[in-house]
Amino acid sequence: MADFPSIAAVDLGSNSFHLVVAREVDGRLQILHKEKQRVFLAEGLDERFRLSDEAIQRAIDTLAQFASTLQDFPADSVQVVATYTLRNCKNLATFLARAKAVFPYTINVISGQEEARLIYQGVANHVHDSHNRLVIDIGGGSTELIIGQHLTHKLLSSRNIGCVTMTKSFFDNGKLSVKRFKKAEIRAEQHLEAIAANYKKLGWGSVLGTSGTIKTLSAMVYELFQQEEITLASLEAIKAMFVAAGHLDLVNLKSLPEERKSSIAGGLAVLIALFRQLNLEQMHFCEFALREGLLFEMHQTDEFDIRTRTINAFSEQYRVDQAHAENICSTLKVLYEAVKNNWQLNKLDYEMLCWAAKLHEVGLVINSSGLHKHSAYIVRHSQLPGFTQQQQQYLSALVRFCRKKIKLAELSELITDDLNRFAHLLALLRLSVLANRKRQQEQVPVLEIEALQNTLLVKASPDWLETHTLFAADLEQEQTFIKALGIKLAF
Repeated sequence: MADFPSIAAVDLGSNSFHLVVAREVDGRLQILHKEKQRVFLAEGLDERFRLSDEAIQRAIDTLAQFASTLQDFPADSVQVVATYTLRNCKNLATFLARAKAVFPYTINVISGQEEARLIYQGVANHVHDSHNRLVIDIGGGSTELIIGQHLTHKLLSSRNIGCVTMTKSFFDNGKLSVKRFKKAEIRAEQHLEAIAANYKKLGWGSVLGTSGTIKTLSAMVYELFQQEEITLASLEAIKAMFVAAGHLDLVNLKSLPEERKSSIAGGLAVLIALFRQLNLEQMHFCEFALREGLLFEMHQTDEFDIRTRTINAFSEQYRVDQAHAENICSTLKVLYEAVKNNWQLNKLDYEMLCWAAKLHEVGLVINSSGLHKHSAYIVRHSQLPGFTQQQQQYLSALVRFCRKKIKLAELSELITDDLNRFAHLLALLRLSVLANRKRQQEQVPVLEIEALQNTLLVKASPDWLETHTLFAADLEQEQTFIKALGIKLAF
């Protein structure tokens, strides 16, 4: 596969892990290879949301297999996302440490909203329609609902009800009864009730269901009733057949694979609840979902990068001083170019710095006092489409410590991996913010810097420093602040 300029998307779901390899052919993505492994990760979550050793080992074995497939792929050609189970498990650090030993690619844990957005992109870039459409994906641990038109989503939601978790709660021993289904459906409807009104108010012209659970139920409907579309009546008929069987082991349909039996009852209950709460008439299965959305976004040019669009929209929403932010980015560009080789920084590092610069004053909407704290809080707790949870926390940490004292204990809680690299980026951001403090382009000092391991040598004209005593004093104070990062600032 190394002969092809390929990209790969890896989806670490609650039920299955998927790997898809594609390449660009005449401007379109051509699928080259697919792998799927049942991992049943969500089944390994206990009541304290800790993953069992057995579940972790199943995941590690699969990741090792994927690593073998991807052994010739550069890091920037592989995107890996993890969904419900890994974003909720309490021993994520343990899992990531073990995964790193066999799988050399970064695992990005994404929010439910981001998962929903990527699912919609997977559908929207393959299925075209002129009106609003509702897209529903029932996963192992969560269910995503999206209304969108063309390539643009309008409503996103992720609810913590999935086929595996619901089966564990209501059908754990395989027994099927009217009472069990009723309890499961009520639980699912409770999770959907809060969002149903907004979804029905916006409306849709068609309904598409994606991923394994809905694919299996769609196949069951066709086998039993020769219908292409799923309806509430067909789902109720399948439920009645399940109840009559009394146990999952006694349900025998060609369209129900053995490995899907362990979670299908919970998925059926969730889909029935969706039909009832949203007054759905019919649904069609769509084979495109999160993995295709991820591939599509990897395929995009910088101009269409969802993260850039998110930052720009966020800056506009909070009325950020755009000229000031751009001036900081200009200074950052100069400093980054000077140190990138010695500090081994890459393009994403620079992008993160500029994004942080454009967000570092969003907290002004709250108060100018404690600006960096307010800004960091907003960045960390807002929905930022295109960003993983780790990236969002990273941005928040850059913003939090872009000025004033650096509290190392607090920083260590936010950045748990490669603190030295983060320290290098933060040093560049702090210098750039400091240099633009007067918010006037003509007052920005012309700085030259040189990086030697953890030393930054800042060069400025002695004459300029003599006539700009406040900046010189600020640099002296920064020498003290930046020591907390293990960096020596000399000028």
